[in-house]
Amino acid sequence: MPTPEIPDSGDPADRLAAVVALRRLADQLEDAAVEEAMRTGWSWPQVAEALGVTRQAVHKKHAKRLIAAGVSLRRR
Repeated sequence: MPTPEIPDSGDPADRLAAVVALRRLADQLEDAAVEEAMRTGWSWPQVAEALGVTRQAVHKKHAKRLIAAGVSLRRR
């Protein structure tokens, strides 16, 4: 797989800002996808497997936000 390249603006600050923007976008996409999965009845282990992380990691990252959003969470 080729390494993606950020267009060269001549300023490393611009390239680093683009990386930060991509990370924020990836986090937003993950949040939305996890919320959708949990609203449709997925379990923590299912979400964790799909993301390639542990159940504990996905729970720690998303549980509080999902509870605040009114998502009914499955225990297992």
